[in-house]
Amino acid sequence: MVATTRDNERREHLRAQRTGRHRGVGGEESFAAGFSALAELAYAGAAVSASVIDLRTGRTLVSIDDQVAMPTASVGKILLLIEVSARITARDASGFGILDKTPGDAVGDSGIWQQLQAPAFPVVDLALLVGATSDNLATNVLLRQVGLDSVRARGESLGLARTALLDLVRDHRGQDDAPQLSIGSTAELAWLFSALAAGQIVDTVTSTRVLDWLSHNPDLSLVSSAFGLDPLSHRTPDLGLRLIHKTGTDAGVRAEAGLLSGSRSGVAYAVTVQFSETDLAARLRVLDAMRVFGFDLLEYVY
Repeated sequence: MVATTRDNERREHLRAQRTGRHRGVGGEESFAAGFSALAELAYAGAAVSASVIDLRTGRTLVSIDDQVAMPTASVGKILLLIEVSARITARDASGFGILDKTPGDAVGDSGIWQQLQAPAFPVVDLALLVGATSDNLATNVLLRQVGLDSVRARGESLGLARTALLDLVRDHRGQDDAPQLSIGSTAELAWLFSALAAGQIVDTVTSTRVLDWLSHNPDLSLVSSAFGLDPLSHRTPDLGLRLIHKTGTDAGVRAEAGLLSGSRSGVAYAVTVQFSETDLAARLRVLDAMRVFGFDLLEYVY
């Protein structure tokens, strides 16, 4: 009897924490822990946004400030991959051939091409490098090939009003540069992944190709750290789980969007946190909260 009373009190406490803008559509109890974890970040001053869509029903399961455009770091590279894939499908000449790197493309941080001896790669291999390792050098070379304006136009044609790739990748951003590599709303990002899963981004072939590139992503440091998958080998279902996702990391920004399918259901999800990354403890609090949210996703689909 005491235990039951305490359980009821705990449920009421969680419901109270999930009112207003931090409430799941339909009041999904299975996301209570994730709501609480993200709420703690928001109470501490972070900007938090999340959206989850059930792939089978199309129902929005989670909506936390999901219409707000926030910095999403490398997540916006998805739009570049969509543009490249669409050109390959259309057999546009710019979607084929071998591209050389130039001194103007050089950039550090994520990716492996900068460490390789190869001076050039086919377009499709560069797209794979972007999908698999978020390769910054490959991103810049592809942007030089297809043009940033075309990537922006592609996003607009898809109806994305708050999600865009704003610039090429830079080691340092000056006053005349875009302040962020990309921005996005989690509602639009979750929708984008659900549409890719349904083969509705341009067409089935284009959508499937983009998902194939992204399926190589080994970064399981954020939301997907909760899924127990092998970072280097999760392209096929593992114990009934399948993950395809894109992550973004920058100073004070952690973002992830993707698809998670399990034995019970599947979801498209997006989570973004912008915070003051003043020390390691602040970073770890964000990573912990995103992992807790990932456990909720896992519980829902598995």
